[in-house]
Amino acid sequence: MALPLPPLLLLLLGMLASRAPAQTATLHERDAAALRDLRASLRDLPGSRFFDTWDDARSPCAYAGVVCAPDEDSTPTPTSVTLRVSVLTLGTGLADSPGLAGTLPDSLATLAALTDLVLYPGRVSGPIPAGLGAGLRRLRLLSLAGNQLTGPVPASLAGLPDLHTLDLGGNRLDGAVPPDLLLPASPSLKVLILANNGGVSGEIPAGFASSGLFHVDLARNALAGALPPLPPTLRYLSVAGNTMEGTLEGAFCSGDGGSASPPLPADLAFLDLSMNNFSGQIPAALFALPGLSSLLLSRNNFTGALAVPSQQQQWAVVDVSHNGISGEVPEALAAAASLYVNNNRLSGEVPAAVARSVLDGRMTTLYAQHNFLTAFPVPPAAPLPDSAALCLSYNCMDLPMASAADGCPTIGGPLEARPAEQCRSTTGDG
Repeated sequence: MALPLPPLLLLLLGMLASRAPAQTATLHERDAAALRDLRASLRDLPGSRFFDTWDDARSPCAYAGVVCAPDEDSTPTPTSVTLRVSVLTLGTGLADSPGLAGTLPDSLATLAALTDLVLYPGRVSGPIPAGLGAGLRRLRLLSLAGNQLTGPVPASLAGLPDLHTLDLGGNRLDGAVPPDLLLPASPSLKVLILANNGGVSGEIPAGFASSGLFHVDLARNALAGALPPLPPTLRYLSVAGNTMEGTLEGAFCSGDGGSASPPLPADLAFLDLSMNNFSGQIPAALFALPGLSSLLLSRNNFTGALAVPSQQQQWAVVDVSHNGISGEVPEALAAAASLYVNNNRLSGEVPAAVARSVLDGRMTTLYAQHNFLTAFPVPPAAPLPDSAALCLSYNCMDLPMASAADGCPTIGGPLEARPAEQCRSTTGDG
């Protein structure tokens, strides 16, 4: 058994240990240079004070928005350790902060250990450095949304092994979407947001269904082509406000898991295809998606009847307005909290189940104006709930109650009924 050390020896050893040189942490010179370039390229807009801490009196790792970590590619010594920038957040993100202005320097791509890069909304302009993805191979999060960036989405951002979220929305980007962002070549990518750029173009590739994406927002751009089959992992998709066309049969066929058709996205909760040039009949399989809560298909060229399965489905909103849809309003749509079927060629009576849903307060909005509907079954003197917005104007019927037009949009003024000569055909063909 080892004998305990004498107290005096223990004291001497403690004194020697306390005199050992402290380990110093130094930021890699390449990262320090990139931060200097950033400070020279960006500036606070009036009212923002983000760069107040970016001065020579403190370590760059103490700057606002900068997080450093030991360099995984260098070996620390007893007296020194090299640091790399691992997280960079530019701007405060506060609601009352105007953000930053300037441009992004090419040297941003030399922060090789960066995993998270966030630029909060402001007025940063110019292109995204073309080599950003080539230099930042460890990126997991890239968000540059809400600025004034121009030029293409860099192709180097596709194929990053760990990139989970890419948000470049709300800029002025143009050019084609790098196809590999929508394919399995970007294996970790789950969230892709390129919305509200206006000029992002190209087509969604046919292999889109093989990706593992959860959330895709490509709205208000210049995308063209058809909608291909969707990834079974998808939960949110918006391509609203583009120039896409064709039918939806290819995207929403039976989806039984066979080789001919991938399974449909059972967890898809939000789908917005509005303001495009889609045509043909809306597939019944679309209404049967079990997780779907919001279905927005307005302002397209859809025709034919609505084929809605009768299973107990619940929707927060169904909007098929401003199309060329004919036939009758399906009874199953009574399960929607908000229903917009206006500006179509629908005919026949509004189903009693839909009317009851409005009068009972379960459906808070029913827009059915500008159709060829012939009746809205309502019990005598049945009051309309204060929370309900109902519009039945410009149909082939007398309004069942004065409040049946109270919820109508005021643009263009109220229209009570469609002219009788247009109502001679109850199919809406007259």
